[in-house]
Amino acid sequence: MSEELPKAHFTEENSADVVVGQNANAQNARLKEVMHSITHHLHAAIKEIEPTQEEWMQAIMFLTKTGHMSDDWRQEFILLSDVLGVSMLVDAINSRRPKGASENTVLGPFHVGDAPEYPMGTNICLDGKGDDMVVRGRVLDVDGNPISGVKIDVWQANDEGFYDVQQKGIQPDFNLRGVFRTGDDGSYWFKAVRPKHYSIPADGPVGALLAELGRHPFRPAHLHYIISKDGYDEVTTHIFDPDDIYIDSDSVFGVKESLIADFVRVEDSDRIAEVGFDGLFYWDVEFDFILAPKV
Repeated sequence: MSEELPKAHFTEENSADVVVGQNANAQNARLKEVMHSITHHLHAAIKEIEPTQEEWMQAIMFLTKTGHMSDDWRQEFILLSDVLGVSMLVDAINSRRPKGASENTVLGPFHVGDAPEYPMGTNICLDGKGDDMVVRGRVLDVDGNPISGVKIDVWQANDEGFYDVQQKGIQPDFNLRGVFRTGDDGSYWFKAVRPKHYSIPADGPVGALLAELGRHPFRPAHLHYIISKDGYDEVTTHIFDPDDIYIDSDSVFGVKESLIADFVRVEDSDRIAEVGFDGLFYWDVEFDFILAPKV
């Protein structure tokens, strides 16, 4: 039998209660719960802000423009979620792990699912542009034991801040992308180039909002990882360059202290030759990942 709807009429004081009361017969209990919370928080914010009619219309038009800007390639609402910190908050709630396990951060829009798999030590920079870099480390369990056969899917922007999919015909396909698998000792290593910071799309309503708020649209330099093996919680994460000028003000709040690596400049000619470079220096980045068991 349907619940009897409340008989109270809408007033400024009881607005949220009257609205959620109309949802009494919702068939989806989770939706009912979610709308109860959203409605109460939204009405509380409106009562606190007391927007004018003109301001409320500006808000509606902002959301309308955000929708118009979205298509199969670009999702302006996800961008809005990102710059408000909501994407990172939802990710944090859904990737809680034991202390010491590697932390997640945002996936980003430029992952490619069919990147080639390479033997350890391969250089994933296919155009030879940028400062040489070696990335190495181990994948361990929470007890410190090495894990073999871990799939490491890695990708990054180039030294100008662009991914290959953003520069079709300029960068080679699958430039700065690759898949590797750890050995018996849990180790991995590959060669690449030092990445650079870049701007999120700033030519739409979200970019205009950031400008109005006095915020920049940049993300600090980083490498992306998806680290996976059956029986372990998959990690989608980055490692960040600590010397990047935006390391403390990531526009999408993806930086976590545990994900900041050391980028060490190596000028020793023997070490340069040992890793197969022929320049005057390279950047050495060592970073371990800790996987938690899948619950």
